[in-house]
Amino acid sequence: MTYDVAIVGSGFSAIALTINLLRVLPRSASIAVVGDDPGFGRGTAYRTEFYLHRLNVPAARMSVFPDRPDDFVEWLRRRGKAVFAEDFATRGDYGLYLRDTLATLLRPRQRRAHVDFVKAKATACVQCESDRLVFCLDNNDELKARNVVLALGVGNADLPVSKDCIAESVRPRIVDNPWRLSWLSRVGRTDEICILGSGLTMIDQVLSLRARGHRGKIHVLSRRGLVPHPHPPRRATPVAPELPASREISQLLQALRQQIKSSGADWRGVIDGLRPQSQALWQSLSRDQRSRFLRHALAWWNIHRHRIAPEVFTRFDALIKDGTVTVHAGFIRSIDEEGAAANIDYRRRGTRDFTSIRADWIVNCTGMERAGIGHSPLLREMRESEMLVMDELGLGISVDPHSRVLDADGKAQPGLFAAGALTAGQFWEITAVPDIRVQASLLADVIAAQVAQTAPPDARIA
Repeated sequence: MTYDVAIVGSGFSAIALTINLLRVLPRSASIAVVGDDPGFGRGTAYRTEFYLHRLNVPAARMSVFPDRPDDFVEWLRRRGKAVFAEDFATRGDYGLYLRDTLATLLRPRQRRAHVDFVKAKATACVQCESDRLVFCLDNNDELKARNVVLALGVGNADLPVSKDCIAESVRPRIVDNPWRLSWLSRVGRTDEICILGSGLTMIDQVLSLRARGHRGKIHVLSRRGLVPHPHPPRRATPVAPELPASREISQLLQALRQQIKSSGADWRGVIDGLRPQSQALWQSLSRDQRSRFLRHALAWWNIHRHRIAPEVFTRFDALIKDGTVTVHAGFIRSIDEEGAAANIDYRRRGTRDFTSIRADWIVNCTGMERAGIGHSPLLREMRESEMLVMDELGLGISVDPHSRVLDADGKAQPGLFAAGALTAGQFWEITAVPDIRVQASLLADVIAAQVAQTAPPDARIA
């Protein structure tokens, strides 16, 4: 069987695209979703059941449908949740919402496209003919499709220190993937923890530790020592940014600061007002301008742009103030064993002074790897065969403005697309639900148009 569409992946991008395809494809069409994650669509982020693992975007902006913005809020209310549009729902509830939304669309079998969920990993892709792609799966099967969407997401970033600088004896004390929550059960009540990275994942892990009874000291170490800002209790009104004609990063930042200062507007409103323009703004920057942004402004952009729920911030801030959590800024030189613990030797930011942190556990919360190719055998194989290339800054794989994957010659591959974080080089803001859902909707329309062109005449009426 040759499917009309194959979606490779099982995270949010994959479920958002599946949902949108079910809305626009004729019942004669066929879809294969390939992935081995048992919590399809929920992924790591939305499988959690911990009540303090909250969404970082208010419920009113988390509908999976761009044209039905109240869908998630209405789903919550139907289940007896007393929620307001600007409340920050739990990530677990959002995962259940995605599951229920997909189930609702799958229920009328006779009136929707055929969908097969293939529990396997795609390991290789060979373009056999101009009108189809063939995947090799790790269960020894093959899968053929006319249109393919790579929605594989990204993997965890490596530790911010060379492997040669980590003593083998401390490896058992290092948690490479904090979302494998079994590590929490091995932590002693008074163990000292050193978390590498100071972003959203760090805050999730700190609150998880405290909820499980941990009362020891927690050190947070990152290169700049910056932590996310909170959302205000009531959302600031978005303010359209007044941007200069110049696209030099320093001048853009200066213009935003001046607008906030002169207008008296809440800076959060200006940042939120910039959001609808962020993809177009990114695409208007030259390679050098994008590179300067990544080197000099990215860390500050992240803490202002990717904010946390007020309740979450209040709890985390209390741990900072009472000394439970200490944030350090510096660059790791080595990780060695010291007695029955690990010793993290690092240089303090802005100085030549070296100091160290002793910890019973080291937790890698440095975030996601940029391109997402390293964690995927399929993407590595496709790069080796020049079916895809990394974008020029290593943010993801090269795609055109329509999310079509580009080959080594810069040509769009017929029927081959990418979605989500893999397309960050082209779209930049493409990791949050409000951005991915728009991409999924547009991509579904593009694919539906191609399916209509290749369908038999009688099927087009269906």
